Amino acid sequence: MRLPAPPVLVITDRHQARSPLEDIAGALFAGGCRWLSLREKDLPAVERIALLRGLVALGARWQAAVTVHDDLEAAIAAGASGVHLPAGGDPLEARRRLGVAGLIGQSAHDAAAVARAAAAGADYATLSPVFVTASKPGYGPALGSSAFTQAWPIPVLALGGVGADNAAACVAAGAAGIAVMGGAMRAPDPRAFMAELLARLSPNPAPSRGAFHR
Repeated sequence: MRLPAPPVLVITDRHQARSPLEDIAGALFAGGCRWLSLREKDLPAVERIALLRGLVALGARWQAAVTVHDDLEAAIAAGASGVHLPAGGDPLEARRRLGVAGLIGQSAHDAAAVARAAAAGADYATLSPVFVTASKPGYGPALGSSAFTQAWPIPVLALGGVGADNAAACVAAGAAGIAVMGGAMRAPDPRAFMAELLARLSPNPAPSRGAFHR
């Protein structure tokens, strides 16, 4: 399965957000975001599904994929594009429930975890933390962009401390794309944040030498 284009995943965190998530999402979509994942794990299930439904409807106006972190039931109930699973999640079960059209990702913190995600049928993995991140202080150690200089069995997104100043280096090193959270949530102008991020990435497309093969 192809990743949404551009392959930039924005992950929500309402605790860092400067505005309601719906407003931030709308601004991000206007700035070029085409992939958003709801990660509000501490919300009650009913509220999370309602919020996800609203984001899915908003994303549809921009032809953007909206997924959800770690909540397969919410993904199904809200008609989301897919689900992002934690490191211990089950991509096989997610595939069974979502079908071939579902976009299934999994968190990984080393190459072995990426390999396990691929073997279980995940479409992509996030590898983190690439850099020191304000969203999760003390979480690490930071892997650095050099972690991507190998062939991967599935697309791997760089996550953790990734922003406009270092995103292109991750992609140039071999990442299939990037994932951002805190920077997007805390940005005074999410639309401008997204536009600048994509502009920094555009001169450095994902390498054709085989960042992944399947």
